Amino acid sequence: MPLTRTEHLRTGATGEELACGWLTANGFTLLHRNWRHGRHEIDIVARDGRFLVVVEVKTRSSDRWGHPEAAVDRAKQRKLMAAAEALVHSIPEDLELRFDVLGITLTAGGPAFFHIPNAFYPTLHEQAH
Repeated sequence: MPLTRTEHLRTGATGEELACGWLTANGFTLLHRNWRHGRHEIDIVARDGRFLVVVEVKTRSSDRWGHPEAAVDRAKQRKLMAAAEALVHSIPEDLELRFDVLGITLTAGGPAFFHIPNAFYPTLHEQAH
């Protein structure tokens, strides 16, 4: 049975909290959570060395409906790219932009993390203008 909207939002908030802990423990510096530009939102903005990292967090309460990272489809990627274009203009440093996906599955044994660095790349015809 699919989650209710309230359960879905709670799962998402839990996932973002877990993601922040995981990213910090793995050497990322957190810069922003829920960074917004217009209608677009970036779950987490972090720094990883010379990279400005846009992190999309997908959390599932089980893998019954598939792996969470598979939910980052082309439409979601385009929205993230549009937001990232505004983001890079708001950062004073000249950092390379990277798009990561962090899938989290909540299991009885604790959360399972699946990190995909460089999950996708903007192409010329997809970049926002």
